Amino acid sequence: MTKRNLFLLAFLVVGGNAFGQYWQQQANYTIDLSLNTNDDSFVGKETILYTNNSNEELTQLFFHLYNNAFQPGSDMDVRSMDLPDPDRRVGDRISKLTKEQEGHLHVKSLSVNGENITATYEENETILEVNLLKPIPPHSVAKVEVEFFGQVPLQIRRSGKDNAEGIEFSMSQWYPKMCEYDEDGWHPNPYIGREFYGIWGDFNVNLTLPANYVVAAGGVLLNEDESFKRVQKAGKNLLTWKFEAKNVHDFVWAADPDYVRTETQVADGPKIYFYHQPEEKYNEAWDRLPEFTAKAFALLSKDFGKYPYPVYNVIQGGDGGMEYPMATLITGKRSLPSLVGVTVHEGAHSWYQGMLATDESKYYWMDEGFTSFAATVVMNALFPAQADPYHRESIDGYLELVKAGIEEPLTTHADHFETNYAYGVAAYSKGETYLSQLEYIMGSELFNQTMHTYFNEWSFKHPEPEDILRVAEKESGLVLDWFDEYFVGTTKTLDYAVDTVLTSKGETEIVLERKGLFPMPCEVTVSFDNGKECVYYIPIDLMRGMKFRGEMPENWNFQQDWHWVDKTYSLKFKNPNMKVVKVTVDAKNQTIDTDKTNNSYSITK
Repeated sequence: MTKRNLFLLAFLVVGGNAFGQYWQQQANYTIDLSLNTNDDSFVGKETILYTNNSNEELTQLFFHLYNNAFQPGSDMDVRSMDLPDPDRRVGDRISKLTKEQEGHLHVKSLSVNGENITATYEENETILEVNLLKPIPPHSVAKVEVEFFGQVPLQIRRSGKDNAEGIEFSMSQWYPKMCEYDEDGWHPNPYIGREFYGIWGDFNVNLTLPANYVVAAGGVLLNEDESFKRVQKAGKNLLTWKFEAKNVHDFVWAADPDYVRTETQVADGPKIYFYHQPEEKYNEAWDRLPEFTAKAFALLSKDFGKYPYPVYNVIQGGDGGMEYPMATLITGKRSLPSLVGVTVHEGAHSWYQGMLATDESKYYWMDEGFTSFAATVVMNALFPAQADPYHRESIDGYLELVKAGIEEPLTTHADHFETNYAYGVAAYSKGETYLSQLEYIMGSELFNQTMHTYFNEWSFKHPEPEDILRVAEKESGLVLDWFDEYFVGTTKTLDYAVDTVLTSKGETEIVLERKGLFPMPCEVTVSFDNGKECVYYIPIDLMRGMKFRGEMPENWNFQQDWHWVDKTYSLKFKNPNMKVVKVTVDAKNQTIDTDKTNNSYSITK
């Protein structure tokens, strides 16, 4: 049971006092920033209306200062060089930054409810620790005012100046951002290059820079006519771009003098803007990208839940692809399939990083993996000739990690994996495989209902693994905690085998063996000499049910449970007028079975 469900239980038991309420914090930002493009420095001020919806008074505040990671000797620098397989985008590049290339983000002054507390805070690299003179009471709003300054780093990871494709400014993780506080307390995770956990709120952002720059951002541009009309090639004057983003947990922007903008409208959905540098080799791909992106957002809204924001922005910048609310930074020098693929993936993050927004430090796989699952569904529809209906690519990626012998359980904190490889496969491949196996266990119809219900019930609530599991159990009527315990909490593997096939007097006995420690329902396909096939469906006892709520398909036969403690299972049936020629476990190749060589048994004459 999740802590939030424990809160709810307490609420019901004690008759509805405040202790039992589900809560989360809120932070509304008003930010004014001026960027000096001559030396890449910036100054800014932000006013944060911070709502403490918890039942505890807060004696501290914590802020992220992400830019400080891009300095020689930082935690990110040390961590990168200590890993046996560092991210190739980082490697030892931070250690080689000059003073002019470093990143900085510092707080000049800070006040809470009008009281200056500059003397009570301490900057600890990428985290600002603030000790409050007066606690913030429960269920109250505090006005936090911050003056800050910094320097844009050379683009290395996500944020920075002068990326490899010539985009001048990719501005992510650029402002002092409040750390999340939830039922588990504060989450001031140092920045070593992994991803994020943020507080929802409204952003009003005013960005001032030379007038020759076009600015793209994750929000609604409020002064579009004024800003675009005043863009000048000379750039001697300054221009302020004003943006608004409601109910988001971050704000990203980018700026370049050479950006061109195109747009498309999704039917019953957002307007999507595209910003990129024109280049003859890639212009055709960018010209065709809007039609594919519009189809992708329509499919995502239909299959996984309706996109609620008015706009989405696809922005050339950064170091590959990185998602933010209402926007993504992507590298743009790509072929059409690659450009569509990265845009679909980052767009799908709007659902699992933007609106559901699990803590990506602890539950990275619920964002990256679920996003990858949704992206595969969309890419299957957009490019049916290359379809991967059972998500085999992700399953095979996960099985390669198992084979390598360095897998770590999904309960491992994102920052603490021993290899980048193990983290990457866990987040993307194993996370996507989690859903593909859930679909195998439940059946597609109930699984699709689960994904819709999960989105509708848990949008803007930071769900945890138990939350999607409970939705799946309610939709299917199955008990599924065993699946979570094995797949998330352990590195145990699945391996079923056909041991023997015996036929005598019109009756066949098939002996199956569970060679791995991971139990899973079995679908055994029996092929007969007259060309007919029959599927024998064997649930496991831990499920307390079967995958079909209604009638089973015509050629399927329901069998008794396989008790998880039993290593073998005997399947018997009569077939007086047909001969068995082949027996196959998982004939559709849907499961995470680690050894496919023992899944089939052919009978020769």
